[in-house]
Amino acid sequence: MSTLRHDVPASLVVFLVAVPLSLGIAMASGAPLAAGLIAAVVGGIVAGALGGSAVQVSGPAAGLSLVVVDLVHTYGWRATCMITLLAGAVQLVLGVFKAARAALAVSPAVIHGMLAAVGIIIALSQLHVVLGGSSQKSAIANVLELPGQIADLHGHKVAVGILTITVLALWTRLPKRLKVVPAPLPALAAAAVTAWAFGWDVTRVDLSDSLTEWAFPVLPQGDWHLVVSSVLLVALLAGCESLLCSVAVDGMHGGRRADLDQELTGQGVANMVTGALGGLPVAGVIVRSTANAQAGARSRWSTILHGVWVLVFALGFGWTITLIPLEALAALLVLIGVQMVNLGHIRKVHGHGEVPVYVVTMAAVILLGLAEGVLAGLALAALMALRRLTWVTVLKREDRDGRLHVTISGSLTFLGVPRLTHELRTIPAATVVDLDLNIDFMDNGAFEAIHSWRLDHERMGGTVVIDELHDEWYALAASGARTFPAKSPPKAPDRWWLPWAHRRREVEPVTVSHDGAPECLLTAGAREYHRHTAPLVRPIFTELARKQQPSHLFITCADSRIVPSLITASGPGDLFTVRNIGNLVPRKGSEPHDDSVVAAIEYATQVLGVHTITVCGHSGCGAMAGVLSGGVQAGSLPGLRRWLRHGDHSLATFIETEGDRLHGGALDVLCRVNVQQQLENLRTYRKVDEQVRAGKLELVGLFFDIGSARVHMVPPLRPTLSVKTFDRRMVTSED
Repeated sequence: MSTLRHDVPASLVVFLVAVPLSLGIAMASGAPLAAGLIAAVVGGIVAGALGGSAVQVSGPAAGLSLVVVDLVHTYGWRATCMITLLAGAVQLVLGVFKAARAALAVSPAVIHGMLAAVGIIIALSQLHVVLGGSSQKSAIANVLELPGQIADLHGHKVAVGILTITVLALWTRLPKRLKVVPAPLPALAAAAVTAWAFGWDVTRVDLSDSLTEWAFPVLPQGDWHLVVSSVLLVALLAGCESLLCSVAVDGMHGGRRADLDQELTGQGVANMVTGALGGLPVAGVIVRSTANAQAGARSRWSTILHGVWVLVFALGFGWTITLIPLEALAALLVLIGVQMVNLGHIRKVHGHGEVPVYVVTMAAVILLGLAEGVLAGLALAALMALRRLTWVTVLKREDRDGRLHVTISGSLTFLGVPRLTHELRTIPAATVVDLDLNIDFMDNGAFEAIHSWRLDHERMGGTVVIDELHDEWYALAASGARTFPAKSPPKAPDRWWLPWAHRRREVEPVTVSHDGAPECLLTAGAREYHRHTAPLVRPIFTELARKQQPSHLFITCADSRIVPSLITASGPGDLFTVRNIGNLVPRKGSEPHDDSVVAAIEYATQVLGVHTITVCGHSGCGAMAGVLSGGVQAGSLPGLRRWLRHGDHSLATFIETEGDRLHGGALDVLCRVNVQQQLENLRTYRKVDEQVRAGKLELVGLFFDIGSARVHMVPPLRPTLSVKTFDRRMVTSED
């Protein structure tokens, strides 16, 4: 039933996309046009059935067209098919030996740069066909010949190309319900019908010798080193494109994640079959895969059925292809080539500082060739990765007392010694230096540089205090240790969320700080924060310093056991917090009068624009114990007795709704009822009530069970008037 409902319609959409694209890619590859259809059929049926991705669609890929063009020119078409078959065998072996993950080690900047270059080359070459001429052997030659081609326009052929591009451009602006049919199909249909109706002089697609004169592939003739290189190039490029496409498509659907080794195995078998049948190389294609996922495909049946539809079309309606002008296919390829220069990819690589890799790969592919360009991109990516691994940053900051804080970050190897030495030698003599080593590796050369500087600095009257935030590389080397740990992530510091009594401290509970002032655990904790945590969170607070934009007003008890950021997994800037004894919200106009909570509510809702107010109570609340005892436990605390009067409504609601539980477990029940009552009290303020009714504000109740360390949702007293939804990120567990 799921196949009929979801996969069959999706397969028809992909079929409509696949047919024109397969013909166009075959044309761009210099192969028989039927080879594109064969590859589409095999990619759909074989790769779809044997692959490891639920919705990925395989077929002829534009990214491989440059390789195929070169192979056809060098060895001929039948030998190119044998190279495709052998490349499939290589992919099959790699898949069997679980080597698929290795393909993900290729920098995406190299892949994106390669595809962009291929797109530019395809667009330039096919633009000549649109203008009525023929493409040249290289991208540079196509650019140089373009002015002459424009000067010698062929009217009907140019008109067909312009018509095709116009329909492709306008189709994207139509209402969504009309765009069920992919744009390439109506564009080619419009070109074919118009050329036939007006009798234009155009070049028609010729399939006469594609399906009838089939012969088995033959071994390439020539230097076997070059043949092996060609086989590996096709296998690796097709495999990498398929696996990266598979990873990308995984984020487009909610089904089973892809098995990359199985996918590579399926691609290998498919390439062996398409090579044997005279088809183009097969790879996972992002355009068709995206269309498949967006059309609602749920399983691989959509991919398989799309291959079946292509086969039925080729055998039963293949004659209709001969009506398509070649100039229309060329116009489609021009648009495909332009779209391969993806601005989204450029933004992504720019964000990670990999634009040089992208540009070098693209330029080298255009100027030198596909294999040379990819190798150039990989080499630059490796050099940049090595540079990042060995880059050292040195930050200096001077305190008011004259102490100089120096933080060295990165991986300290001999490659960073020149920069490290230069920075350390700029530190004035006789300076008190706190040197923080925020590093994850240190080799002997880096240790010698730091140690020599330290000895020289102390000999000149200075002081150096070294603190290592991670593994103690310097301390181990200075002690003469013979073995060192492997490069590792930071070791866990004293866990900040543990109480002081549970942590090993470097200072006594009460000691004396370096400036002579008494120091307690609180000030010692502040010093620890400055040494270990502040460098990590400073970028966040630098951004938050401009403005606060919390999303929640969090009202909770002043109890020392409640840590809002801990129990909600929130961070700086998330919660606008109000704490008082009993997490009480005085009702509007109630006595004794108190404006502190009201002021926070007004500011949060009318100035900060929070969208949620949360009231969080907890088990064993002393305030609720006082309310339950009628104020007896407040004793001689008049301020507390007056404040607890705001809990009388909670007690009344408790007696009314839970009157049979006035003994065992009554306190925690009252604590929960109190949360519900405070949500009601919030509604007594007109602005709050209006925002709740308008759906602009949500009221949420939480209850923290201290003994089990669990957070529970507390339903409101008035479900029809209170919040019906809540932000699940606010809770760690539910009832």
